[in-house]
Amino acid sequence: MIRLPLDVHNPRTRHRTEDLFSVMWSVKRALQRDARDAVDAYWAGDVRRETDAKAWRLQLGLSREGMERRAYRHMENSRHLAHHVTKALVMHQADEVCESSVSRHLFPDSSGRRHGRPRAGRWWDYTRIPGRARSHTTSRKWETFRLHGTLAGHLDAYRHRSLDRTVTTPEQAAALPAGTGVLEQPRHLPTPMRPAGRIQTGEVTARNTAKTRAATWWDYTGALAVVFTGDADSRRGDLVLPVRLPSGSGRWPRLPHFLNNPDSWHKIDLVRRRDVSAPGGWAYEAHLIVLTGGYASPATKARRTAAAALERVGGIDGNVSNLSIVSFPNTFAPADGDVEATRIEASGAELAALAKARRKDRGRKRALDRSRRASNPGQYQPSKRQQARAERRQAAGLPVRAVETPGGARAANKGGVPKQAYRRDSLSSGYRLNRARLAEAAATQAAAKDHRARRIAEEIISGHGANLVVEDCDIRTWYRRWGKALQGTTPGRLIAAIGRECEKAGGRMLRASTFTTELSQTCFCGEKVAKTLADRIHHCTACSLTGDRDKVSAALCAHVHLTDPDDPSTARLDIVQARHTQIVFHQGLQEALSSQPQRGAYPTRGRTHAAAHKPDASDPGPLLDKTPPPGTGPTPNETRPANERHKAHVGTAGCTELVRHPGAPSPYRHRVGITSLRDDS
Repeated sequence: MIRLPLDVHNPRTRHRTEDLFSVMWSVKRALQRDARDAVDAYWAGDVRRETDAKAWRLQLGLSREGMERRAYRHMENSRHLAHHVTKALVMHQADEVCESSVSRHLFPDSSGRRHGRPRAGRWWDYTRIPGRARSHTTSRKWETFRLHGTLAGHLDAYRHRSLDRTVTTPEQAAALPAGTGVLEQPRHLPTPMRPAGRIQTGEVTARNTAKTRAATWWDYTGALAVVFTGDADSRRGDLVLPVRLPSGSGRWPRLPHFLNNPDSWHKIDLVRRRDVSAPGGWAYEAHLIVLTGGYASPATKARRTAAAALERVGGIDGNVSNLSIVSFPNTFAPADGDVEATRIEASGAELAALAKARRKDRGRKRALDRSRRASNPGQYQPSKRQQARAERRQAAGLPVRAVETPGGARAANKGGVPKQAYRRDSLSSGYRLNRARLAEAAATQAAAKDHRARRIAEEIISGHGANLVVEDCDIRTWYRRWGKALQGTTPGRLIAAIGRECEKAGGRMLRASTFTTELSQTCFCGEKVAKTLADRIHHCTACSLTGDRDKVSAALCAHVHLTDPDDPSTARLDIVQARHTQIVFHQGLQEALSSQPQRGAYPTRGRTHAAAHKPDASDPGPLLDKTPPPGTGPTPNETRPANERHKAHVGTAGCTELVRHPGAPSPYRHRVGITSLRDDS
């Protein structure tokens, strides 16, 4: 799918587009109300439902054909609809209501859940008019929105003045270096005209004269435009919306992939989004669905190929403030690779930007509340301060002063229900403008977070491979407990982006249940190390392993095996393999798990709690030739004691260079340089 921005600067075109959305929203609202009444009747008819549920649904019209017939009746009864929409457009809207509201409510999904009762949507939530797919058996048959023109014609019509004359095709423009101007489109794009005249068909008549036909939009080869030949009873002609393409060469390589082959164009949906700066407050786009694979740049393909070639397995542990990733070679042999550790957390600049955005949101919401109170003073009670001021004025014999903006609670009955519904309040134009700005800012922030998550996921897959395991946690419970604290890290968005990138690189991210693994309470040696949420440092008294709690859990995730990859409850921790990894990666593992101080841990005398403790010389600790502790399995015993290291390397705050003790052996390499992937843009 590719998004094509549309130019609706012409007031006449914009009004027709707004009328089209208004009419289609009224059709959808009527269908949703009909579906709600039919669903209520279906659940009320217990006897009919138990006897033959399918026949009862068909009688009530709870099917695709039944919803389409309802849409036809609405169009026939409301004659003004024929001046704006076509029968095909109304029928496809009925199909969407049937699939999105009726079917999801009547039939459970794979997890056994049903959607709620169908309800009528709001005007501000109606942002998409679904189009009908073109016919791939009959040529030139589009029943709703159509895309006419060619990419080469668009290049010829809006060619940049400084573009080399040798560049004549879209493929040549896509090969230009980044930063080169390809198009020079005016601020207000002209509306393409329908071709006129006669076109030769290539046949001859009986008198040996060439046959001709009237020119149509199918003969148009100029700049791209979306055409709606609706308005069955209207004489206003076709609705033509010019398309605006990216002007620079940086985004041109993906345009030929989607737009060079008209035979692959499948369907167009007309979409609008809130834009305060646009005329009318809405920006319009055409979402073109193409019967081809998604576009990936050569650099992206090379990166994913390299990630697929990495024979590594890793684990992810997420919490409120950071995300930790630790990976090993899939053979768990030091000769095949080293321990890789990465920490993702919000930087100071990101936290400052988030705090600034929150202040702006609070200001906009307060402005909305003041505007609603000022427009509806009778629906609110005065605040305690305003009541006290009124009592003082009354006691002093001063005249009563009207309160223009009451600051108290909403006027409600004894049950706490507002006397007047919020939807019936009077709203000023400033209120609607601020509400649009708030919605636009929220959409912008969400898009920025998605972009940041994709960039971080690409870095993670490039360094740790495409085969990862993560704990199956419900992020919603985190938001109920910590709320806005997760907005800086967005662990759910990051994990979802990593999962998608794993699939694109040919791997998969598996989910392991926390009930069957208990990674946060387990050590590599098999001992149970009980910790509360406040304990951020893992310290095992049996094997003396000390490190960051999240990194230890991430490292253990790499040793989790699932009997059924689609069922997180079948996950089991392979303690034997974990013990073996602890032995063969003894020093590299310790370095990776304690390479970066944990945010929030309080350092004492230059050493953080995550640092490796110096072993006691009087107690050599468990050796390899001793009997393993109970419950650890038949593998060799605990890891060797850690070598003495310089204080500047054991977690000193602000230490960025690797400083080794002169007599210490070279530790295993780990990725200290990328332990904090940050997007400060």
